Amino acid sequence: MQDEPGTAASARTELQADCAQCFGLCCVALPFAASADFAIDKAAGSPCQNLRTDFRCGIHTELRQRGFNGCTVYDCFGAGQKVSQVTFGGADWRSGTREHARLMADVFPVVRHLQELLWYLTEALELPAARPIHPELRRALDTTEALTRRTPEELAELDVPTVRQDVNALLLRTSELARAGLGRGKKKERRGADLMGARLKGADLRGANLRGAYLIAADLTGADLRDADLIGADLRDTDLTDADLTGALFLTQPQLNAAKGSAGTRLPASLTRPGHWTG
Repeated sequence: MQDEPGTAASARTELQADCAQCFGLCCVALPFAASADFAIDKAAGSPCQNLRTDFRCGIHTELRQRGFNGCTVYDCFGAGQKVSQVTFGGADWRSGTREHARLMADVFPVVRHLQELLWYLTEALELPAARPIHPELRRALDTTEALTRRTPEELAELDVPTVRQDVNALLLRTSELARAGLGRGKKKERRGADLMGARLKGADLRGANLRGAYLIAADLTGADLRDADLIGADLRDTDLTDADLTGALFLTQPQLNAAKGSAGTRLPASLTRPGHWTG
């Protein structure tokens, strides 16, 4: 059964990667350095050595075993197919001039940022508590969507930080409305906090403000993260085994992909349990 046009579900679908409609842009446009996440160095705009001629990854089923954990975490929020099929009308980076390829590589990360904002705005519009600002959120969503459909040259010159700043102000108001009445206090206000390796097993973090918090390798086993604001939180190697993330605000698939979890981890309905999680 297909999602009805105009529904939240259909909007979410358009913000999910469709690699079959993309020209392997994440494997070309983005740089990475040899590290725990990548086995090799690669410059921006240079095709990965594992990219096949059909724009598919030659080691997709072995990425983690081959030292490319970073690839398994990444998500473009549908920017790949939009840039490939809409912005450049189906002309891939190999079919034109060197300038065409360079412009495509420059535009892809810009649209990826915009698509991520669309994900957050779509979620905000689904929250009943944010109804007082739904008109503003809708205008912001329409404006951001319109930006994604600008010409390649216009997108390359777009001031992304300013766009993000404007949208973030609305998302912050959304968060405050959604978390109202769920309790406050020092333990709940952890915006940007350094919680790397923190022992938070079973912690009551319901409605907590964890925006931009560093939770790398933190132990959140069995923690209550219902309705917590997790926008921008760094969840690399965070242990979410049996944690409750029901209704967590602005949680994304890349964050989950970077974390550890189990079959007992409870997730928002819009997200998928990563295949590498245990249990």
